[in-house]
Formats: sequence, structure tokens, C-alpha cells
Amino acid sequence: MSFNLLLAQGLNGLQFGVLLFLMAAGLTLVFGIMSFINLAHGALYMFGAYFAALVFAATGSFALALLAAAVGVFVLAALLDAGGLAVLHRRDHLDQVLATFGIVLFSNEFVRWAWGNSPLFMDTPEALSNSVQIFGFNYPAYRFAIIGVGLSVAVGLYALIERTRIGMLIRAGASNREMVSALGVNIGWLNRFVFALGAGLAGLAGAMVGPILSIQPGMGEPILVLTLVVIVIGGIGSIRGAFLGALVVGVVDTMGRVLLPIWLRELFDASVANAAGPALASMLVYLLMVLVLAFKPDGLFPVKARQQ
Repeated sequence: MSFNLLLAQGLNGLQFGVLLFLMAAGLTLVFGIMSFINLAHGALYMFGAYFAALVFAATGSFALALLAAAVGVFVLAALLDAGGLAVLHRRDHLDQVLATFGIVLFSNEFVRWAWGNSPLFMDTPEALSNSVQIFGFNYPAYRFAIIGVGLSVAVGLYALIERTRIGMLIRAGASNREMVSALGVNIGWLNRFVFALGAGLAGLAGAMVGPILSIQPGMGEPILVLTLVVIVIGGIGSIRGAFLGALVVGVVDTMGRVLLPIWLRELFDASVANAAGPALASMLVYLLMVLVLAFKPDGLFPVKARQQ
């Protein structure tokens, strides 16, 4: 097992973790602050990828594609909230699950109708199409860019939630809606902003993944499952937990898929190792979640720990 292999997979895990954070940050905000279960988060990620691909194909500008994805999904989420989801903010979680699952089904069929079943592809932007040398190893510059965007979003979210007036209102609204409403704050608009902000981050994640994955109907469901694992491990409602949990899940998932088959080949026949390795690797993050829930049911970095 070479150093270059470990370095490459470690960086891949970090890059995957950053993408998971872009998804998990929005979802944990919506669930932790609004107590709203949004299964349509993966569908919004899918729309972000499609918006970015279409704008990139029309303009050739990757920056405009990112902007279109984030802003377009932000607006789409605000319209969804105004069009009916706002009614569900104070309803039972089962109602929220059923309604947002319906949006998932509708979104997938809409995408098939609008753009067909054939996948779309985005070229890597020319400025980021080269490689960067690190410790004598060449790694794609675009993947470094994903890591940089994710870290920038993490810093920006921390500043927004902890250092601005709107962040103060968001935290206060999560703690005592009635008191904040009595002080003249429109809780409905505040919740709509939080919901749309979380969706915009999902749209940004969809745009960032466009050059490295195919864009197709239903692409949001697999990453939504991993995103839920991330927020359970990190702690629901915690931005810090979403960030660190996403990095842990990204590295464990990526390294496990590469290293487990290699280790199993040392113990078993190659055919057995090749068959069992990927299956066991796909279970690693879920086993990790079980262990975390067994010893820390509130997650590794719950909101209460941050507030003490």
C-alpha cells in the first residue's frame, strides 16, 4: 500500500466530506431550528445540478453556473415554502415526511419530462482542469476547489449564525418562537429564509458535483441518506457537528471502499475479498452511526454542548 494511494484517498474523502457538509449544513439548520423534516432536500440538490449544467452549457461560465444553482434553488425553495410547506412547519413530522416525499416523486418525474432520462455532463472549468502537486503527487485542482468552497461556506455559516443580527434571531426563534414573535419579528419569514438558505446550499453542492458525476433524475436520494447519517452522527441542529460529522463520514466511506478489499485479500481468496470488500465498505458509515448512537445518542457535537 503506497503513500500516494493513502494521500489520494484521504483527499478524496475530505472532498466528499465537504460536499456532504454542504448538504448537511442546510438540512441540520432546517431540522434543528425549524423542527421540519425535509426529505425533498435531495431533490433540491438535483435541481441545483441541472440549473448549473444548463447555465454552464449556455454561457460557458462556471461562476455563473454556481450562482444560478445556489440562487435558483434558494428561490425555488422559498416558492415551495410559500406555496404550502409553511403550513406544515407546525404540523406533525409524519405530515412533513409525506408531503416532502411527494415532492421528491414529483421532482424526479418533472426532471424526466423536462430533460429526459439521459444523463447530463458538465466539463471541468478550464481554469481548474489542471493538477496540483502535493508531496510529489498530482491531485486534480478542481477537487481542491471543492474543498476550498466547502471550507469557505463553513466559515461563512458560522459568521452568519454566531456574529450577525439575523443569526441571533434564528437562534432566538429556535429557542422561543412566541417571545421572538411578540417582539415584532415575523417568524414565518425567518423560517422561510432558513429553509431557502439550506436549499441554496444543497443547490450549490449539486452544482459543484456536476463536473465529477453524471447529472440524472433521482441523483439526490443516495446522498440524502448519507446526509441524514451525517447529521445524526454530528448532532442535529449543530453546524459544527455537521461539518465534523461530514468529514468523518466522507473519509470513513472513501477509505473503507479502497482499503477493506486490500486488507481482505491478505486474509481470504481474491474472489471472496473482491465480493465481500465493497459490501462491507458500504456498511461502514452505518456501523459508525450505530456506535455513535449507542454511546452518544445526541451526536458527537450536539447543540447543547455548544451552548454550555
